[in-house]
Amino acid sequence: MRILWAPWRAGYVESAGGGGCIFCDKPRENRDRENYIVLRGRWAFVMLNKYPYNTGHVMIAPYRHEGDIGGLTDEEAGEVFELLKKSIKALRRAFKPDGFNVGLNLGRVAGAGVEGHVHVHVVPRWLGDTNFMPVVADTKVMPMSLEDVYERLRKVLEDL
Repeated sequence: MRILWAPWRAGYVESAGGGGCIFCDKPRENRDRENYIVLRGRWAFVMLNKYPYNTGHVMIAPYRHEGDIGGLTDEEAGEVFELLKKSIKALRRAFKPDGFNVGLNLGRVAGAGVEGHVHVHVVPRWLGDTNFMPVVADTKVMPMSLEDVYERLRKVLEDL
């Protein structure tokens, strides 16, 4: 049996099912830097994924707790899409990716980690970003810290 040590995942595992919702709780704390909230709108916000699939992985969510995309108001849905466009523009400027994966995981069986609150994932992709490490060693290498990604993305967003 192969064992992959990933002690940074302990925080995620221990907080799973803790009763709170990161998309409700984190914006209310008004600690945007510590919570990696890079942009706020009136109805929705953008935050870095604390457990990213790639550098610059962000999530866009409405402030209101809603688990069904059909339950979003026109204002919420419109702003989520506007923040999606703005996030992609900022990520292009900040990191120069070759493409993006954009998606919603609706429901636990679809892979939703926070299934009760609609959110959109934006994952920057680069040609060759899946190299030998995940294939051979089943390990993903993240080349930048979340703090550095936050700073770079915030700077670009301020200029948009």
